[in-house]
Amino acid sequence: MSHQFLSEEWMAAARAIREKYKDEAPMITFSIKINQVVTDVPFGDGTVKSFMDTSSGEMVMDLGELSDADATVTTDYATAKALFVHQDQAAGMQAFMSGKIKVVGDMMKVMGMQTAIPQTDITKVVAEEIKSITAD
Repeated sequence: MSHQFLSEEWMAAARAIREKYKDEAPMITFSIKINQVVTDVPFGDGTVKSFMDTSSGEMVMDLGELSDADATVTTDYATAKALFVHQDQAAGMQAFMSGKIKVVGDMMKVMGMQTAIPQTDITKVVAEEIKSITAD
């Protein structure tokens, strides 16, 4: 079953996928806490606030905000989906250069996030499963 990216249902399904592979996934050694504000969302009131936190050595992503975030990244829904679901780094760079991604806070930490998650067979499986639960 597919869900709209960043919906409560999508977040729960993505969390379940990460949990399923938790024991096999490599530890993330780069600690970052990022709040994300996603605009132009096609459901709800049009804006979703979520966060990503790797300070435990695992990827934690959920709805809401962290009070001690290193940075806040604001972008539109299509760009966020290209980055997080399709892992399209070129789209991310283009969006940043054109002003579609705004960062408040520690820009160096945000830039370091690109290489923070080790690319292994398991992380690729997790990414593919998350992509498969995401509606077009």
